[in-house]
Amino acid sequence: MQGLIDRAPAGFISFADDGTVRDINTTLLEQLGVDRAAVVGKPFESLLTVASRIFYTTHLFPMLRLQSAANELFITMRCAGSGAAAGGGGDNDGSRGDVAFLASFTSRDAAGETLYDGVLMQLRERRKWEDELVRARRTAEEANRRNSALLSMMSHDLRTPIGSISGYAEILLMGIRGELTDAQRDDLQRVKKASEYVLGLIEDVLNFARLNAGEIAAPDLRTLTADAVVAETESLIGPRMEQSGIRYERISCDPSVKIIADPDRLQQILLNLLTNAVKFTPAGGRITITCASDGENTQISVADTGRGIPADQLEKIFEAFVQVTGTAAALSGRQKGFGLGLAISRGLARRMNGELTVRSEVGVGSTFTLRLPASRQTDSGDSAGV
Repeated sequence: MQGLIDRAPAGFISFADDGTVRDINTTLLEQLGVDRAAVVGKPFESLLTVASRIFYTTHLFPMLRLQSAANELFITMRCAGSGAAAGGGGDNDGSRGDVAFLASFTSRDAAGETLYDGVLMQLRERRKWEDELVRARRTAEEANRRNSALLSMMSHDLRTPIGSISGYAEILLMGIRGELTDAQRDDLQRVKKASEYVLGLIEDVLNFARLNAGEIAAPDLRTLTADAVVAETESLIGPRMEQSGIRYERISCDPSVKIIADPDRLQQILLNLLTNAVKFTPAGGRITITCASDGENTQISVADTGRGIPADQLEKIFEAFVQVTGTAAALSGRQKGFGLGLAISRGLARRMNGELTVRSEVGVGSTFTLRLPASRQTDSGDSAGV
């Protein structure tokens, strides 16, 4: 080879149908630390490492014969200093290792003989890139851990004084410090309500930080009766539904339907779903909850007749600190919270070997479906409610 090909920045090699090398450029010779005489006429596979030799025999060469071309393949070749069989040309001191290449091959007919030409780009920075990726990942994981620790610390330091405010407000409302006027009682009830709301936000941040850092305890999975779990959750959220003027109905939650879950985590998820449904369903609307099992999985669905979620936001709502935009509550500034409830709920569902999904149509409503493994046991003493 002469001219540009011989001194091209990429290696070039040509071998015959019997595998013997017919030509090679100076660039590739220098990269491998060998002499031309030690390569030409020798098997191409003798230049390869053991792993690439197997790849050449089982994949590369058969592909070239069938398709006449093979593009962007990763192969490694041996340097003279690493014990290459091709010979000890060049001034390699033995410290060089295998050389990695990104190679492309094509076949051509030369005077009735099939030759295979290969262009090899040396991946000089491959190991460096891999190391940098590993370091970047470790740095990101450490930053994430520190962020979670910071959130947890801040939330804990905030929760203590806010809890004290709520506690002292409760003491005053009980009249321990003396009788209150109606105005004073009204103010204290507002203080207590506001402090309880802030405590709820802090608890969400704490839960998210723990979940994100992998510090949530392993779920205590038990065989539960879906109907009992739903009934317990209804007792907590029912009064709020009545105050909001929303109709509620439980459908098809047969006592025989079982579900494998951590009772506390399951109730937390359902409470989040029902609270959201109340928040986004106007007075006069309807919320329904259904249970069903196919023997493998049990589904608990919470459906509402609220404003619905735009299609482009259906997955985003499960991300942390994301809330549905474009709703009346959001536009008026009445939409409260950090947007952590659904992120926490999906994370908890997945830790219990399940999933949380949503279907929604703007102006019609939304249906959130929690899917968890179902019990394969028959009704017996080892099945428990909440």
